[in-house]
Amino acid sequence: MRILVSGAAGFIASHLCDRLIAEGHFVIAFDNYLTGSAANLRHMAGHPSFRFFRHDATEPLPESATSEPLDAVLHLASPASPKDYLEYPIETLDVGSLGTRRMLEAARDHEARFLLTSTSECYGDPLVHPQTETYWGNVNPVGPRSCYDESKRFAEAITMAYHRTHGVRTTIARIFNTYGPRMKLNDGRVVPAFLDQALRNQPLTVFGNGTQTRSFCYVSDLVDGLYRLMLSDERYPVNLGNPREMTILEFAEQIRALTGAAAPILFEPLPEDDPKQRRPDITKARTVLGWEPKIPLEEGLRATVDYFRGVHAVAG
Repeated sequence: MRILVSGAAGFIASHLCDRLIAEGHFVIAFDNYLTGSAANLRHMAGHPSFRFFRHDATEPLPESATSEPLDAVLHLASPASPKDYLEYPIETLDVGSLGTRRMLEAARDHEARFLLTSTSECYGDPLVHPQTETYWGNVNPVGPRSCYDESKRFAEAITMAYHRTHGVRTTIARIFNTYGPRMKLNDGRVVPAFLDQALRNQPLTVFGNGTQTRSFCYVSDLVDGLYRLMLSDERYPVNLGNPREMTILEFAEQIRALTGAAAPILFEPLPEDDPKQRRPDITKARTVLGWEPKIPLEEGLRATVDYFRGVHAVAG
């Protein structure tokens, strides 16, 4: 297939591009580098099945990207970490609204499949646990995190509107915490934050009392779910994440043990609207996609630690 990918220089999207090419597809990728990194795609330079151009998803797509038929349009463009979307709240809302519509129009014009990467943040600070796709969420629409939460909720709404109104073959992934190589050290998420601090033997910052929970999915597992979803006939949201739940304090202790760091844990106040619990119910993914995570946390973390050791070595 010929597949258009937005936000291709991002952490997850760059791994997805790798998977698409490995499966024999031709990838037309773009990114504006607001939060993505050119380094994530450097290994694909000159690949005969990969074409990249610098572009903002909120702007009309250049003719060179859409002059030939497209079989699938995958919309991954968006700031995704708290640090990034708090720094770029308006850009985050723009790419979730206008950017999503631009990509949906491309899918409609080419009668192509469309995949939206949404987020578990649509559930907000959930009152239902674990979170199922039928739960409507507990989101503060005017809080500091709302720029991201509401941009994705709107993106889901317009995606379903294009499906119902224009018959676009849409799919929606609600992604839970994902980790692995190519994450940015300074993106504010817990995995790179803990690893960066541990590798520099600095105190690991735990917000609140550390009893809030997260569920961590290795990036190759997540990409496998996205690939299966892209090819499916499921039109409503599907949770993609690892249902193994642990407290942030337990996770900090695991990072310390894995890296051999002797640094203490430093407790800081919990940020506003930070979710207290986060764990996906993946019954639908198992049933509809035949998918579930396979990489154990310890194995995935070892690969991630090796990657960040290399980043630290290059940074000096």
